[in-house]
Amino acid sequence: MSSVVAQPLFSFGLRTGVRNSVSFCDENTVVFPCGNTCVCYNTSRRSQRFIPGSEKSQGMHALALSPNRRYLAVSECGERASITVFDLQHEQGRKRKVLTAGESSAEEFVCMAFSHDSKYLIGQTGGPDWTLILWLWEKQKVLATVKTSTSHNPVSQVSFNPHNNTQLCVSGGGVMKLFRYSEGALKQSSSPKVESIFFLCHSWVTEERVIAGTDSGRLLVFESGDLRREINTSGQETDRQVAMKKMKDSDVDEGVSVPRITAILSYSKGFICSFGAGTVCLFEKIQEDGYRRTRDIRIPADSSDLTPAESQLIDTMCLSPSEDTLVLSTDRGQLYSFSLSSLDINKEEPHFEFLSQSFHSKSITGLSVCIRKPLAATSSLDHSVRIWNYETKVLELYKEFPEEALSVALHPTGLFILVGFSDKLRLMNLLIDDIRTFKEFAVRGCRECAFSHGGHMFAAVNGNVIHIYSVTSFENILNLKGHNGKVRGIEWSLDDGRLVSCGMDGAVYEWNAQTGKRESESVLKSCSYTDVSFSSDGKTILAVGTDLTLKEIQDCQVLREVPADEVAHTAVAVSHSGRVVFTGTPRGTVRAMVLTWDDQFLLTAAEDGCLLMWKVVDKEGRGLKSNRQIIQTEEILVTKDMNYSEKMKEISDTFTQQIDSLKTMQQAMKTEMEKQQRENQMSTAEISEKHSEELEKLITEHERFQDLQRESERMQEDFEKQLKDVEEGRVHTVEELKQNYEAKLEEKDQCQEDAQQQIREFKEIRQIEERCSEIKHLKQERQRLLGLIRSLESDIEDLKRTVSGHEKTSQDKDKTICSLKKKNQELEKLKFVLDFQLNEMKNQTEPQQEDIAEKKERIHQLQEELVQIDKSNTQLKLSVSELRLKLRTRDKEMHKEAQKVKDLETHLQRLKADLHNCVGFIQEPKKLKDSMQTIYARYVADGVEQSGVEEEIQRAFCRQRDHLEKTVNGLKTRLAKSAEQHEQVYVKIMKENVGLITEINELRKELLLQRTQVKDYKSQLSVLKKSKRLRPNSEEGTKKGVSA
Repeated sequence: MSSVVAQPLFSFGLRTGVRNSVSFCDENTVVFPCGNTCVCYNTSRRSQRFIPGSEKSQGMHALALSPNRRYLAVSECGERASITVFDLQHEQGRKRKVLTAGESSAEEFVCMAFSHDSKYLIGQTGGPDWTLILWLWEKQKVLATVKTSTSHNPVSQVSFNPHNNTQLCVSGGGVMKLFRYSEGALKQSSSPKVESIFFLCHSWVTEERVIAGTDSGRLLVFESGDLRREINTSGQETDRQVAMKKMKDSDVDEGVSVPRITAILSYSKGFICSFGAGTVCLFEKIQEDGYRRTRDIRIPADSSDLTPAESQLIDTMCLSPSEDTLVLSTDRGQLYSFSLSSLDINKEEPHFEFLSQSFHSKSITGLSVCIRKPLAATSSLDHSVRIWNYETKVLELYKEFPEEALSVALHPTGLFILVGFSDKLRLMNLLIDDIRTFKEFAVRGCRECAFSHGGHMFAAVNGNVIHIYSVTSFENILNLKGHNGKVRGIEWSLDDGRLVSCGMDGAVYEWNAQTGKRESESVLKSCSYTDVSFSSDGKTILAVGTDLTLKEIQDCQVLREVPADEVAHTAVAVSHSGRVVFTGTPRGTVRAMVLTWDDQFLLTAAEDGCLLMWKVVDKEGRGLKSNRQIIQTEEILVTKDMNYSEKMKEISDTFTQQIDSLKTMQQAMKTEMEKQQRENQMSTAEISEKHSEELEKLITEHERFQDLQRESERMQEDFEKQLKDVEEGRVHTVEELKQNYEAKLEEKDQCQEDAQQQIREFKEIRQIEERCSEIKHLKQERQRLLGLIRSLESDIEDLKRTVSGHEKTSQDKDKTICSLKKKNQELEKLKFVLDFQLNEMKNQTEPQQEDIAEKKERIHQLQEELVQIDKSNTQLKLSVSELRLKLRTRDKEMHKEAQKVKDLETHLQRLKADLHNCVGFIQEPKKLKDSMQTIYARYVADGVEQSGVEEEIQRAFCRQRDHLEKTVNGLKTRLAKSAEQHEQVYVKIMKENVGLITEINELRKELLLQRTQVKDYKSQLSVLKKSKRLRPNSEEGTKKGVSA
């Protein structure tokens, strides 16, 4: 049994209610939660690998993928909140670290995030504490904690700044805060007044800018923690400042159709956000601070109008590393994808497609497999019935109904299906592309149904009654009545001759399917059974229920009970080879489980709408060998030809209509084309006219250019003539200058006289120059003095600045003195409060110490009682040993008496032999007489008296033995009663001792806490006293500095 295991192979479903529920591990692999595991799904190979959660986990609450896409953090609920970090590069997702909330009593982490270097991790606990914890996760070291919100303002998302791993952002209901990690603590750097706004998501787009989405459809831009503006979701951004009074006016009440922005994702071109149900908007960056709404991508409507796409809210969005593929998850448990590279190519309205196939969005209520095909059917509270192929791992068929599907059963041939609804039970055909009803049965609220292995009958449950119908005649053959509560499980035997059922009334009945009589029963009212199954040989019954055991029942008796691991079983499945039995538990809430007919696969359906497929293998990894040879078929049902002719007629009509519409469109396009041709001709004529006009203009411009060229040649000739005239004038002026210089030579003599006069004037000028040198020397002296004055002025300015600095320092010192005085007053107040609290603590500890003394006295009394009870036990043991000794002596006497009886019996045998010999002398009287005398002499000499004495001794011995037996029995009963009483008293005393010990430990802890608080208070008082001593010295130092 233990050598057979079930390995997870493939999953169909997405667990809802998990924050950040989908992420890209690489270009082709996404990770998402399913049940109690994380699934890594490769979209190109269509393969999955599983990362299991903790065994005692109550479910996942959030995921976080590191920016290097190597580590996955999983938040799980439980008695204490925990975060498990897995290494995705390991084949099985090796568990790296387990992080806890420390001393906090939080039960869950609502959201998490890695830093951009993947070294740090933050986790936000839930209410009422709402504590943010920062870890250096590889060392499991808590770096800092801070309370981010109150119980009335839940937090929805936390994140690191992608450019700075010391800056964090926290958003939620009335919360938008930035924190910075410095000096070993998380310090709040900004908190805008947004108490009336409920933020659902946010994203960092730059180093300083955060864009946040609200439940009222608003996109708000924060820079450095301050609210700057609002992005207009209609397609244009308003650069106006957002007034705070408008922020306080909540527009949530404008109508029910207000779109909610539940997810925001930044990328290289801008950002992507959800806008209401089923819609994603792309915003591109157009300026340094501006964004423009470019495209909308929608989730397409389903084939059925029962669940429109508009009812799906988007939970999480993620981009592939190349930003080519966008994947999102919805609150209805669906995964969609879209290729962003096709936006520029495809001009049609873009829409999402399923990542793999559609899943159940609500709890699965029924699960069934057939024999002849690798098909499994599931029914769900989302009004749908789905047919899965567990070999190709695809969804073969899917249909939604107006009502909830409560149960499902596949016919062994795989051609029919039985589905239970609240009003009726419907038998349907599985067609190639539809599930069509062809018979209805008046069985209301059928939650359990099953076909027989031959397929000629089926059983359906209505409350506490089991109806058996014929598949061929559709008649109600039998009604099995006997359960007092609702029937929770039914199963046919392999020969279809028997049917077993279990119910909430604690009864397991085995019915004869031919007569309807009850063949065996097992009733245990303390247990409410949830599922039942036959063993592989059909001789025993296996049942599970709320009493935490797996029972094996045969012939109205429970042969064996296998206990569970502190949880109740919810479902049971037995392999057809009889090698292994599988059971489901409430952890993950397994609603149904079934093995395929070749024992190769195990299918389990859970309450979260997930269907998991397991591969059943032995310890060497090989599949189980089946003794049965199963022939699978590929035939399918189709409707009659008449229906196809009608369909063909409908299709031909639609095609003719389309052809007519296309013809009309073609005619309209022809007329449009002719109109375009006329317009083109008119436009060409206008263009030709414009061209001729432009040509004429160009000709005139050319003529004008030629005229200008001739004018330039003429002007060049004129300039050359002017140059010749200038040269002739220069020669004439040179001759005139020569004549002038000759005249000046003649006047030289006269100039000598003028020179002597100039010498005299020169002497006077020399005197003037000497005076000028003196003046210059005086000016230099003046400049030197001016420089000295400037240096002195600068020194004066420096002194003034130093004086002002001293004044400022003195003012600062005065301020520090005032602040120290205020702190002193506050510390005195604190001292008074601490003294008061210390007195209160003493008053509180005094009654606790008295209570401890009382408890100690009580323990002393109980110990004395224990001593007395031990004494009484020793006395009883002594009396028992005495009685045992008496019994041994009586046994010895009885042995002696038995030996005497044996001797008498041998004596009697001898007498009989002698009498027999004496009878031989019956014909001889003399010999007869002699022999009789010898016999008398030998046996009857002392016999009469001895026999009487021996009879009296025997009677006395019997009386004594009876008396001793009665006394021994009485002593045994008294001993048993005293032992029971002693055990009860001992258990009671032990319970009281345990309670007292726990109370003493709690009181010791409280006393230790009080002592530590008292020590802290004393240390604070000593610090206060030291500060008071140091304060006068500091004041004297400051006064000396001021005076200096």
